[in-house]
Amino acid sequence: MGKWTRRGLITAGVVGGGALVVGVAIRPGNRSPKLAPLVTEGDESLIGAWVKIGSDNRVTAIVPHSEMGQGAQTALAQMLADELDARWEDVSFMEAPPEDAYANYLMGRGYLLAGKRIPGPLIGTVDGVFLQVAKVMHLQITGGSLSVRATGQYGMRAAGAAARELLLRAAAAAWSVPVTELSAAAGRIVHAGSGRSASYGEFAAAAGRMTPSDTPVLKSRPEFQIMGTSVPRRDIPAKVDGTAQFGIDASVPGLKVAAITQAPVFGAEVASVDDSAARAMPGVADVVRLKDAVAVVADGFWPARQALAAVKVTWTEPAWEHVDQSQIFAQFDSDMATAVKEGKEKTDVSRGDFDAGLEAAASTVEATYRVPYLAHACMEPMNATVAIDGNACEVWIGTQNPLGTRYSVAAALEMDADNVTVHNHVMGGGFGRRSIDDAAVQAALIAKAVGSPVKLIWSREEDVRHDHYRPAITSRFRAGLDEMGNPIAWENQYVDKHEPAEAPHIPYAVANQKIHYADSPTHIPFGPWRSVDHSQHGFFTESFIDELAHAADQDPYEYRRGLLAEAPRHRKVLETAAEKAGWGTPVEAGRGRGISLQASFGSIVAQVVDVTVVDGAVHVDRVVCAVDPGFAVSPNGLAAQMESGIIYGLTAALYGNIEIDGGAVTQSNFHDYKMVRMSEAPEIAVHIVESDNLPGGAGEPGTPGIGPALTNAIFAATGTRIRQLPVGQYDLTYSVEESVEVI
Repeated sequence: MGKWTRRGLITAGVVGGGALVVGVAIRPGNRSPKLAPLVTEGDESLIGAWVKIGSDNRVTAIVPHSEMGQGAQTALAQMLADELDARWEDVSFMEAPPEDAYANYLMGRGYLLAGKRIPGPLIGTVDGVFLQVAKVMHLQITGGSLSVRATGQYGMRAAGAAARELLLRAAAAAWSVPVTELSAAAGRIVHAGSGRSASYGEFAAAAGRMTPSDTPVLKSRPEFQIMGTSVPRRDIPAKVDGTAQFGIDASVPGLKVAAITQAPVFGAEVASVDDSAARAMPGVADVVRLKDAVAVVADGFWPARQALAAVKVTWTEPAWEHVDQSQIFAQFDSDMATAVKEGKEKTDVSRGDFDAGLEAAASTVEATYRVPYLAHACMEPMNATVAIDGNACEVWIGTQNPLGTRYSVAAALEMDADNVTVHNHVMGGGFGRRSIDDAAVQAALIAKAVGSPVKLIWSREEDVRHDHYRPAITSRFRAGLDEMGNPIAWENQYVDKHEPAEAPHIPYAVANQKIHYADSPTHIPFGPWRSVDHSQHGFFTESFIDELAHAADQDPYEYRRGLLAEAPRHRKVLETAAEKAGWGTPVEAGRGRGISLQASFGSIVAQVVDVTVVDGAVHVDRVVCAVDPGFAVSPNGLAAQMESGIIYGLTAALYGNIEIDGGAVTQSNFHDYKMVRMSEAPEIAVHIVESDNLPGGAGEPGTPGIGPALTNAIFAATGTRIRQLPVGQYDLTYSVEESVEVI
């Protein structure tokens, strides 16, 4: 976190008087003239991309990320403000508009090149390439726990530091003193020798006419004043007093509301529609037939929903109309076996000689795990409002990728993207679901057909049955143990690899590893789900290592700890969680304690779960979480995200189960797709263990470890080893230790 050496060229200038805006500009040239009309008003001026300073000393961070409860916009503003040496009271943020020029190249840069040193002369070219790629991909997404660790680290900090340098140079010129005699703090520049002092705003215009250094000096950790503190989140007051505008709150003159029913089997299409009864009902404006759905447009959602129930639709019959859940898992088994038999398995990790290690083992352990499809179940159902006026379209929505939404709607309407305006709102949950534009496209097509503004609202049933799901996965393990019970060979075969690539990898010292996978596609729509592949592989690997500890007759914590001698960062996090949870202290009959360790998105998380099992009912009493995020920009925000990830993952582990029958989803609402309720929520304690590493993610790393820690605790309490989620499908009314095959 020393001198900045990896950003693009920084340029500066003033558009209008009395204000300064500084940002990271990408070759070629100064982007300010193009960006200024998109983000400035009144006396504000723009140079670059990411920060503007008004003549009244107001500082605004321009943030290319959406707000869906994670608080990242506040954390990013902290990073910029700290490097700028602004007063937090003077700082606010605005969301970057969904324009090509604000495509978020910083995410790709941070994801692919984090920690890598780039020669100075190549920095601008590298950033230019990433910007062009981001434009082509219409990338302005919020996800992957990349907001702070990519956009913040490589964009917000650099822009703040560059602005500070410009202001100091402008003041030195105005006061005819060396810049080395000046200091900046709390939004003011001071010349100690003469006693002069002035606000940043007084030098904004002059600073904007100067050319900044392309390598602004960043603060070291001991110099941070705002980063590392828990400042109040800027988005919370509006959410508390009800003034926050979610996508579902959008309202425009002449608005109609649409309800929709979609083909129950994915891939089916509308064959015929009888809408005569619906059209005769009060308040109904129109019935719109889409390729795979039918929508009723009415004066409000309730009359639209009532009329929709009166529409008679027949659907085409795709080839997978009779596929059920058991067939899908059977397909996985078959494809895995075929891949091995025909030598078509795809290698993930190959280390040492697995076959030789297994041959030398004193004993072997085998286990197979499964997880089901999962829906996102955002509390705000999918919705979008669209108004079309001639060759212009406006969209009001809460989306994780507003720029992508703009292009998706334009393509659906066969319209130039320049004629589509997207107004992004805060979201009532995203978790990856709102990175997909299906509702926006449907709303646009319906509005075009009706000829008036339309707000489309999915029912909860549509939301559950037409999600893009976290995939069902089967994962098989074999391990060879030596005479001391230590693993000397580890094999894992699973189906369908997604992202991140390292999700199935383990931190433990096993000399011989063979991790491979087979493709086994299904007709179920796939979508990113909080923590993505880590959500399933965390359960698989941390359950199996627990089984190995049991087979070796060793304590699960000590067993893991003994395998982490070459991973001191992981070991410290594991030790912290165990210590804070009182690992090793006795527990009463019917109670159990389980542990897990998972590295994901640049952070390492260990969790200890205490459970009580009474009459077959599982009560999660306490979760102790230790997290190494590298550096915690906002400690309270980090803790809140750990808690959120734990609750989200706990819901999935206890209840989450999307089942397929006749090619369609059987679940429909919260009565059969349950959530953890407040009365079920455990006590959660989060302990932050900082290290010298780059900042890691917060939104996703809390989710992967809660499932295995929970099931390991249930095993400790009951002797029942859970290898297939959710927990709720198991009979835990008596203690039966499910066999571990030890050869």
